[in-house]
Amino acid sequence: MSATLATHEQPVRPDLDQGLGRAGRIGFAAIVAAAIGYVGYSIYLDASGAGVQTLAILPFILLFIALMIALGFEFVNGFHDTANAVATVIYTNAMPAHVAVVWSGFFNFLGVLLSTGVVAFSIVSLLPVELILQVGSTAGFAMVFALLIAAIIWNLATWWLGIPSSSSHTLIGSIIGVGVANAIMHGKSGTAGVDWSKAGEIGQALLFSPLIGFGLAALLFLVAKLLIRNKALYQEPKDGLPPPWWIRALLIFTCTGVSFAHGSNDGQKGMGLIMLILIGTVPTAYALNRAVPARYAAEFHANAQTASAALHDAPGNALSVVDARKAVTAYIADRNYQPTTKPAMAVLVRDIDRQVASYGSLAKVPAAAVENVRNDMYLASEGLKRLGKEKAAGLSDGEKAAIGTYKTSLDAGTRFIPTWVKVAVAIALGLGTMVGWKRIVVTVGEKIGKSHLTYAQGASAELVAMGTIFAADQLGLPVSTTHVLSSGVAGTMAANRSGLQMSTIRNLVMAWVLTLPVSIVLAGALYMMFSALI
Repeated sequence: MSATLATHEQPVRPDLDQGLGRAGRIGFAAIVAAAIGYVGYSIYLDASGAGVQTLAILPFILLFIALMIALGFEFVNGFHDTANAVATVIYTNAMPAHVAVVWSGFFNFLGVLLSTGVVAFSIVSLLPVELILQVGSTAGFAMVFALLIAAIIWNLATWWLGIPSSSSHTLIGSIIGVGVANAIMHGKSGTAGVDWSKAGEIGQALLFSPLIGFGLAALLFLVAKLLIRNKALYQEPKDGLPPPWWIRALLIFTCTGVSFAHGSNDGQKGMGLIMLILIGTVPTAYALNRAVPARYAAEFHANAQTASAALHDAPGNALSVVDARKAVTAYIADRNYQPTTKPAMAVLVRDIDRQVASYGSLAKVPAAAVENVRNDMYLASEGLKRLGKEKAAGLSDGEKAAIGTYKTSLDAGTRFIPTWVKVAVAIALGLGTMVGWKRIVVTVGEKIGKSHLTYAQGASAELVAMGTIFAADQLGLPVSTTHVLSSGVAGTMAANRSGLQMSTIRNLVMAWVLTLPVSIVLAGALYMMFSALI
C-alpha cells in the first residue's frame, strides 16, 4: 500500500508526444505556402512601385536562396530558443504541451510584428562597412550566406544534442568571423574587420544576461518564499494536476511575455539581414525609404544645415566629395581620427543635402542614383555615430545633439523594415516554435535541477527572463532568451537547495564558451569559400 502511495505521489512527466494532428499539419503546410506567396507578391508590388522590371527580378536565384536561408535561420531560432519559454508552463502543468507551443508561437509572431527594429540595425552595424556598402556584390552575398549558414549549422548541432544554446550568440560570432576573414583576405589585421566597441557592448549584454538571470531568479524565488506562505507553490506538481488558478494565470502570463519578448528581440536579427539581401538585389525598391512623410525633405534640409554648422564647415573646405567619402570610410573602418575627419564629414553632409534637395524627396531619387545616395547616407550615419563619441573631435554637447538629430533623419531614410518582412519573419519564428521544441524543453524541465520544477521556480525564472529581454529590447541590445531562462531555472534550483545536475550545467557552459569561437571559425571559413565560388 505504501509503495503504491509513494508511486502515486511522484511527479508525472507531462505528455510531450501529442502533436498538432492531421488538421494542424495541413494548416501548417497551408501557412507556409501562403507565406511564400505573400513574400513573392510583396516583392513584386514593391519592385513595380519603384519602377523596376519585376519579371527580371523575381526569378533571380540568389534573392530566393538568400531569403529562404534567412527565414530558415529564424525558423531554427524558433524551435531552438522559444522552447525555453514553454518549458516552465509544460512542467508545472499550467498548459498542455501541444497547446503551449501553439500559444507561444502565436505570441512570438505578435512580438516580431510589433518590434521596433532597433536591434535589427545594431546587429547590422557590426558588419564591415565596406561589405555593407557593396552588399549587392559577390562579396556581399558571400557574407550573408556565410554568416547565416554558419549560425544555422551550430544551432542545429546544439539542438540535436538537446543543449540550450544562444542564437544571438551564434549570429554575432558568425558576423565577427566574416569581418575577420574579410580583413585577412584584404591584407589587414584580423582585428580590423570588426567594430570591437559595438561588439563589446553586445558581448557584455550576452555575458551578463545569464548572470542576471541566475541571480535575480534566485532572489525573486527567495522573496516569494518569504512573503507568500503557500506550501503548494514550492512543491512538485503531482499526477498532472494544474497549479492553483492564480499561479496558473501567472505562469501563462510569463510564458506569454517571454514569447512576445523573444519575438520582439530575436526576430529583429533576421529582419536586418533580410534588408541587406533586399538592398543588394533590389536597391531601387529597398535602399531608400520611399514612404517617409511629405515633410521629411524640409526637415532633413534643416537638420543637415544645423549638423554642418556643428561640424564647423567652412567655405574654404577644399575636400572633394570623392576624397570625403574615402576619409569617412577609412575612419569608420580603422577607427582612427584624423584632422581631415571632421571636414570630410562636413563635405559629405553637405553633398547628401544637395542630392536630396535636387530630387525633392526620397521617392523621386532615380534608380541609377539610389544606391549611391543610400551609401552616402549610411556612411554619414555611421561616421556621425562614432564622431559623437570622439573626444579628439572637440564637439560641445549642443553640437553633439545637432549631429544626433541629423543622424536620426538619415536613419529614417535608410533604416526601415517593410511590413511584409516583419510578417515573413514572424511566421518563420512562430512556426519554428511549433516544430522542434521537445529536445530543449526536456533539458530545461528535467535536466538542470535534481528535483522537479515547482510552480514558484517556474514563475520566478519566467518573470526575470521576460523583464530582462524587454529591457534589452528597449536598449537595442540583443540578449539570449536561452541563457536568461535556463540560468534562471538553475538559480531557483540553487536557491531552493534542490541541487543541480552538473553534467547538464557543464554542457550549458561548454556551449556558452564554444559558441563564439566555433561560429567565428565556421563563418570565416564559409565566407572565404563562398567568395571564391560565387
